[in-house]
Amino acid sequence: MHILLIEDDDSIAEPLTTGLARDGFVVTRAATGAAVFDVIDWDAAPPEFVLLDLGLPDADGADLCRALRARSGVPIIVVTARGDEIDRVVLLELGADDYVVKPFGFRELVARIRAVARRTQPSSDPALAVATIGGLEIDYRARRVTLDGNEVGLTPKEFDLLAFLAGDPGAVYRRETILDEVWDPHWYGPTKTLDVHVAAVRKKLGDAGWIETVRGVGFRLVVPQPDR
Repeated sequence: MHILLIEDDDSIAEPLTTGLARDGFVVTRAATGAAVFDVIDWDAAPPEFVLLDLGLPDADGADLCRALRARSGVPIIVVTARGDEIDRVVLLELGADDYVVKPFGFRELVARIRAVARRTQPSSDPALAVATIGGLEIDYRARRVTLDGNEVGLTPKEFDLLAFLAGDPGAVYRRETILDEVWDPHWYGPTKTLDVHVAAVRKKLGDAGWIETVRGVGFRLVVPQPDR
């Protein structure tokens, strides 16, 4: 996937570019708002994804988000140091698909990129359509799960939970992040709901080892290890 990274801070942009490249992404960087429409040939080879930092020296992030959305339907994740709810609402209304607040974890960012890509481009990239982790296969388009060739019957929310964890196998997701992404960013229900769904998915997969609990943090999806 070709990502346009719009970020003026070298201390953020350089390690982020390196990390994304290591994960298989192609990254083009624009350090200013003015460079956004110069570093990319938007007619011949537009980016497939945009990471937009709001704190640019020469442009208002909201205006740039609006200009990008007017020009293209490319998915946009806004990276911001501002966690204010009004900012979030305005950005989403301007056309951003998601946002992350600095400081953020790299693995969480990659998971969000993949999640947005699945939502906005469900059929454009076959590599994003099916996740395979050991004998577990998750078909995002058909919303089907098979384990060692046998279909696993999950409820819609159980599928959403498993699919989210499969966005980056082995990565630990905070409970709050899972509730935001799988339930709702404004979820005010009991967090016990998450534990109930995790337990149900573990039972249906036949091995609790598929979803590991990281005490005090959250959960991660892993291939269970046989008893030694």
